[in-house]
Amino acid sequence: MKILLIADVSIAQVIGGAERVIFEQSTRLAGRGHDVHLLTRRLRNHKRSHAVIRGVNEWRYNSDIQKNAVSFLYKTFNNSRKLFEALHKEHTFDLVNIYQPFSALGPIYSPLGQGLRKIYTCFSFSFEEFISRNSPKGGLLDKFVYRLNAQTRRWIEERALKSCAEIVVLSQFTRDKLWEVYRLDHGHVSIVPGGIDLIKFKPAFAKQQIRRQLNLPEEKVILFTVRNLVPRMGLENLIKAIKKIIHQAPDIYLVIGGQGHLKQELQVLIQDLGLEAWVSLAGFIPESLLPDYYRMADLFVLPTRELEGFGLVTLEAMASGIPVIGTPVGGTREIIEKFNASYLFRDIDPDSMADLIVKKYRQVKEHPRKWQAISDSCREFIESNYSWEKNVDSMEELFCSN
Repeated sequence: MKILLIADVSIAQVIGGAERVIFEQSTRLAGRGHDVHLLTRRLRNHKRSHAVIRGVNEWRYNSDIQKNAVSFLYKTFNNSRKLFEALHKEHTFDLVNIYQPFSALGPIYSPLGQGLRKIYTCFSFSFEEFISRNSPKGGLLDKFVYRLNAQTRRWIEERALKSCAEIVVLSQFTRDKLWEVYRLDHGHVSIVPGGIDLIKFKPAFAKQQIRRQLNLPEEKVILFTVRNLVPRMGLENLIKAIKKIIHQAPDIYLVIGGQGHLKQELQVLIQDLGLEAWVSLAGFIPESLLPDYYRMADLFVLPTRELEGFGLVTLEAMASGIPVIGTPVGGTREIIEKFNASYLFRDIDPDSMADLIVKKYRQVKEHPRKWQAISDSCREFIESNYSWEKNVDSMEELFCSN
């Protein structure tokens, strides 16, 4: 089957959840014998406009992403359309699967795209991500531009979604939001949960040795989280929760992995609260080291405030034998409730986080054998319910239907 995938991100470097899903689905489909191509924008670190990644042909158009919004939209529309038309004339695709809206704008308005079967795999909403990551600067013009930017993103996303006869989501949460925001009927939406590489992410046999290699405290109770350092992730609340419990859990230690524009603010917050001995910012964690960061931890924390469409990190941590506690937000609730609802915070406030962290900290310290049994059950839960093979089986079945 000749499949064209359309995204705004590249699979050449996996730096977030969207890249991970697209990488796993595209490369595994290629491994099953399908002719898979990915159309995306050319990023600053791309030396070429074409690359073959694990059997997937990634084609990149120029979008002037660093220029003004009007130029960016024009270049995106025009160049994505031209690239799509050139690729379709050469390969004659059987199916287009859209992951993100901007790169899809040109193809869906191209005459060559009108008769093609199109599916949209929706992770989250572009305009909500923009609102979550940005805020108006203060002046009337800035506020107008901010609103226009959000509205334009919503319009583009709606066009892309409604150009597709079928939509795939990773969670019931996203499926419900499609109706609430865009009035897209559930009958056209399929839920295909995310997966996990069960070989790459697995429990550790020598936790202290891994900590030593990563230059982390060997004897402390370590909490780990890896997130983009942006407001919606709730990391400020997690840091404040640690402040509330250090007198009850003096040997607790929080490692925060990830990068983003909140890095300086989070560092200042850690210093202002006097938490340098209890909290560290690890920065960007490369793919090669990520499994070890999971394995070295005692507990993974997901403090998300909003817009958690699914949460692949929850699966990665649990596959590594690390219990996860998280806020009852979006897809996180669906995964953790399926495992054990007692691992959900009451809400997103620091007090709620502090209460549950202390309870789990005491289990780690006072009942190590029971905690090991819980860790084993985390792995068993993921093995029984989530894998990329199951995910790609469902996607392949959907692609090959009709």
